[in-house]
Amino acid sequence: MTLLNAPEYDGRRETRNRNLLIGAGVLILLSVVIGVGGFLLGHGWFFSNLPVEHRIDRFLTTLQEKDYPKAYGIWMNDPEWQQHPQKYDYTLKRFTEDWTTASDWGPITSHHVDISKKDGTGIVIAVRVNNSSKKLFLWYERKDGTLTYSPHELEY
Repeated sequence: MTLLNAPEYDGRRETRNRNLLIGAGVLILLSVVIGVGGFLLGHGWFFSNLPVEHRIDRFLTTLQEKDYPKAYGIWMNDPEWQQHPQKYDYTLKRFTEDWTTASDWGPITSHHVDISKKDGTGIVIAVRVNNSSKKLFLWYERKDGTLTYSPHELEY
């Protein structure tokens, strides 16, 4: 092909290509901001820990409402636990004591989920309860969805 028989200039095609390049750049930049932002804010890469944080929030809200059987179901990841209570060694009575009289915080009256980090097979969630400066660390096991007290503490 020579300059004499070169294709005619297509302004719409050039505009479309420029807009696609700009859009791709914006999409890449937005992905980086969301990914790193979630990590820096303590909610996991791309905010991947938010579903677990919402579950912890729902659990603690249920404790605030003093609905211990429902909270026990969330703790064990078994809403139908009353159909087979013999399945669990950790009884509802002990659970209720642990979250009221035997608790370091007493009955839960307020809470705020602060931060979460993936660690091995689970996620550690730091929660501030009853407007205390002391934090509660909970463990979410990813393979079965159960909750327990965390063996690790987060520093932030």
